[in-house]
Amino acid sequence: MNSPARPCRSAVIPSLRYRNALAAIDWLQTAFGFEKQAVYLAPDNTTVMHAQLTFGNGMIMLGSVENLSDFSKLMVQPDEIGLRETKAITLLVTDADAAYATAKAAGAAIVLDIADMPYGGRAFTCRDPEGHLWHLGTYDPWENQNS
Repeated sequence: MNSPARPCRSAVIPSLRYRNALAAIDWLQTAFGFEKQAVYLAPDNTTVMHAQLTFGNGMIMLGSVENLSDFSKLMVQPDEIGLRETKAITLLVTDADAAYATAKAAGAAIVLDIADMPYGGRAFTCRDPEGHLWHLGTYDPWENQNS
C-alpha cells in the first residue's frame, strides 16, 4: 500500500499547548535541544499563536492555551486530567545518559528513570514544567524493524 503521507522532511508533527508558551519554548531548547524555527505572536507579544521547533529532522508545533483558536479548544492540559496522558512524544538521541542529565538539570520531572530497554537502546521518560510527557532514548525503530 502506498503511503498517503506528503513527501517532506517530517510527515508527522505533534502539536502541544502551553499556558506559558514562551517559557516552554525556552525550556524545550534548554532541556532537550530543540531549535526555534518560527514563532508567531499575537499583538500582545505574549500569546503564541503558532510556533515551530525542530529537533533533528523532526518538528513539534505549539501555541498558547488561550490563543483563541478553534484547535486550542479541543485540547486540555495534563494537570486538568490528573497528569494522565493519551500521548507521549519520543525524541531519538545519540546519548541517553547525557540527555537525562541535561533534562534533569533543566528541571524535568523524571517519571521513569533511565534504563536499558528490553527491546534495545537506553531511555527515560519525563514531564516538562507543564506536565507533558516526553520519552528520550537511543532506540531507533527505523533501524530495528521486525517484519
